Amino acid sequence: MADHVYKITEIVGSSPDGIEAAVNNAIAEASKTLRNLDWFEVTSVRGHLNDDHVADWQVTIKLGFRHES
Repeated sequence: MADHVYKITEIVGSSPDGIEAAVNNAIAEASKTLRNLDWFEVTSVRGHLNDDHVADWQVTIKLGFRHES
């Protein structure tokens, strides 16, 4: 990561299958429009309840992608 400049964007992914799946969903969606994705940071985790059970996980992540000149 030496000598790189990064832009950061924030996105929320969700999944009924857990936190990792929610992160993967967010990254998969972001990769459709962003190039040079390099890293992510989980900034918050929350869940959605339905009938007193976890219906899905919601994960907010910051994504770092290399800035192109």
